[in-house]
Amino acid sequence: MKQIIPGIISMALIVVSSNILVQYIAFNGWLTWGAFTYPFAFLVTDLINRMYGRSQAKKVIFIGFILGILCSIIGSQISNEFGPLVTLRIAIGSGIGFLVAQRIDLSIFERLRETQWWRAPLTSSVIGSSIDTFLFFTIAFSSSLSWLEPSNDVSWANQPRALFGFGPEMPYWIGLGIADYAVKLAIALLALIPFRFAIRKLNNDQKNKN
Repeated sequence: MKQIIPGIISMALIVVSSNILVQYIAFNGWLTWGAFTYPFAFLVTDLINRMYGRSQAKKVIFIGFILGILCSIIGSQISNEFGPLVTLRIAIGSGIGFLVAQRIDLSIFERLRETQWWRAPLTSSVIGSSIDTFLFFTIAFSSSLSWLEPSNDVSWANQPRALFGFGPEMPYWIGLGIADYAVKLAIALLALIPFRFAIRKLNNDQKNKN
């Protein structure tokens, strides 16, 4: 258990910070700052899975999720000048998206574990991120689910806007989700660098032990 504590702490911090940062719009209104932090949850899962096995990765996902959601719920009771630090819908969307996507990430990673070193982390992250993005943005911002938190006005996220200012019109939250997923794909590629270094170090450590 001691060996995965850094992974648990990292996962909790990623979930909490992303739930807060997703409420802050950047880059001319088409990205949230949460897009740059959340994808690292998949890197943490994949590293733990590769280094310590699937059962340990499941523990990191579950315990990190519980800690992250508890902190997010606490954040929903703390207000700043813009409202709750974390809205209830964001906490719900984050929790459901996280659990579903991470379990799928684990399954895909396991199937591809024995293939080329990059195939398992990249494929699992790309597919997991797509599922997480769809679930999170739909639950957090779609007007059809406003009954989840009637006091939370998400009308701003449902205003029709041209995608990136020049594309087809769609609800603003869908455009945010598309931009968010594009960033996740880019980070999934960049995350292969630390993943490769970590695996190389693990292999060297194992050789030295032998």
